[in-house]
Amino acid sequence: MRADRRLPRIADYDVRLKARARELRRNQTEAEKKLWVELLRDRVFGYKFTRQKPLLHFIADFYCSELLLVIELDGSSHDEKAEYDEERTILLNQLGIQVIRYTNSDVLQNIEGVYADLKTRIEVRAQELRPPVKGD
Repeated sequence: MRADRRLPRIADYDVRLKARARELRRNQTEAEKKLWVELLRDRVFGYKFTRQKPLLHFIADFYCSELLLVIELDGSSHDEKAEYDEERTILLNQLGIQVIRYTNSDVLQNIEGVYADLKTRIEVRAQELRPPVKGD
């Protein structure tokens, strides 16, 4: 049985991000399309993911509310944003949200490796969030 975990008051995101998130969903990068279509869209791992999810004052590439898990794809533009990405990760971690990052080239050139890594990370995350069994 999975623990149904939802974000604590994450619904208080900046509403101005809704239109931008919608635009980003319509104009996905090739790596985002590939990850979405091949691994995340049809609950390949057994969990529902959403694309371009507003969280706080930014937009996560992919988000699973049940696992409190964000998946970010970093392209060449992220090279200049490493500090921003780190601050964002820290804020999300403080809310109990785990952030996993892959590069666009990982997804485009090694989707099998991304699948294997993500499968393991999701299994570990699900275990971390599973409520303890009485008697343990």
